[in-house]
Amino acid sequence: MACASCSTKDGQPKGCKNNGTCGTDSCNKLTVFDWLSNMSLPSGEKPFNWVEVRYKNGRKEYYSNPENISLSIGDIVATQAKAGHDIGMVTLTGELVRVQMKRKNVSDNIEEGLKIYRKASQKDIDIWQKARDREESMKVKARQFAIDLKLQMKISDIEFQGDASKATFYYTAEERVDFRELIKVFAREFRTRIEMKQVGFRQEASRLGGIGSCGRELCCSTWLTDFRSVSTSAARYQQLSLNPQKLAGQCGKLKCCLNYELDTYLDALKDFPKSDTKLQTDKGVAVCQKTDIFKRYMWFAYEGEWANWHKLTTDQVIEIIELNKKKRKIASLEEYAADLAEDTKIEFENVVGQDSLTRFDNPKSNKRRKNNKRRKNNRNNKNRRKPQNSKNAAK
Repeated sequence: MACASCSTKDGQPKGCKNNGTCGTDSCNKLTVFDWLSNMSLPSGEKPFNWVEVRYKNGRKEYYSNPENISLSIGDIVATQAKAGHDIGMVTLTGELVRVQMKRKNVSDNIEEGLKIYRKASQKDIDIWQKARDREESMKVKARQFAIDLKLQMKISDIEFQGDASKATFYYTAEERVDFRELIKVFAREFRTRIEMKQVGFRQEASRLGGIGSCGRELCCSTWLTDFRSVSTSAARYQQLSLNPQKLAGQCGKLKCCLNYELDTYLDALKDFPKSDTKLQTDKGVAVCQKTDIFKRYMWFAYEGEWANWHKLTTDQVIEIIELNKKKRKIASLEEYAADLAEDTKIEFENVVGQDSLTRFDNPKSNKRRKNNKRRKNNRNNKNRRKPQNSKNAAK
């Protein structure tokens, strides 16, 4: 989704360069659809006086509206901060805010929470935009200062407070970093209050956004709000090759989507025999080599004959295991695999249909011309035969 100012012109995207704070709220990350907007409250019920405000790169906070200011989605508001005020955009109002706060375990106690001061004036917006314009150049300098001090950290983003009184530096680091000297350099260079905030690699990817290997926007920057731990066992259960280049996402960690279908695979594997189970036969001991969860097949090979695999169904494997528990052996796996023998004859077909690939190479024959030639030949033959018949009649 994109607003009108982000539209494409002459094949090149223009981009509003608002980083998700356009007035139409149509190109924002983690936007929530207000499905209660068309529903009226019961008589006597007061509207919920909390609103959801979003800042740069999807950061959202919840504020009370004690003065009952008339707010709607897309309004730019001045909100309370620890020191000074901040500028953000309203992304949700009404009863759905109560649902979101309950889901995120945010208290609705007005005394403990922050509040909204007013709708932002043009002066507030101008100061906010000037501060936002400084962020990119500051980020380049900040990274260079960190390199000069030989700190093992990466400054991924900078966010100014709405009144330009404070700048928050988001960074990632694998180990603890002593950045006391770095803060002194920042304060002397940028002339503002400095706050350093460490984020994880997944949080960094969600803030910056990007395109995943599937061709879609990153889940963490569009709809995913909680980051569950992902282990390599999730890839093993789904029989994926343990290739770090394919299993890792933009953040360098395992992809979150490995957990999406994991429960389905685990449910399917409950009916499967364990892959480390060995089958006892008169011909030898067979070991599992491969499992097809969707078709419910298992391939076994005799010890010492690893190149020859025999395909069995899960029911057949369970049957053999039950016989082995009774201390009975089957003759061989070939007896069971013979029932699943497939015809391996390869038949080549025309994948583009019945038409020939070279049908346009040969010139088209004109059937009308052929028919006209045949008619002329028939007429000439008849004319030749008539004089011969007349001579015979005269004799």
